Amino acid sequence: MKVGLVAVHYPRREHWDEMIARVHRAAEVLTATPGCLAVDCWLSEDNQAVVTMGQWESEQARMAGFSAARSTPCTAQP
Repeated sequence: MKVGLVAVHYPRREHWDEMIARVHRAAEVLTATPGCLAVDCWLSEDNQAVVTMGQWESEQARMAGFSAARSTPCTAQP
């Protein structure tokens, strides 16, 4: 069964660029893991929130993707 996740993040302005960089790096890692069907992120219309979503083939694939993301340093620069 497919599983999905939508998250809405409200970073403080001083952390905005770092948050965007980390979200993009996490998306790269998640997309490369087996069973990941889709990953996307965007800004809310009012530019107050960072919205992220993902879809996986199964809960096990989602868990494996998040495990890979947690073990990968977020070295992307804003």
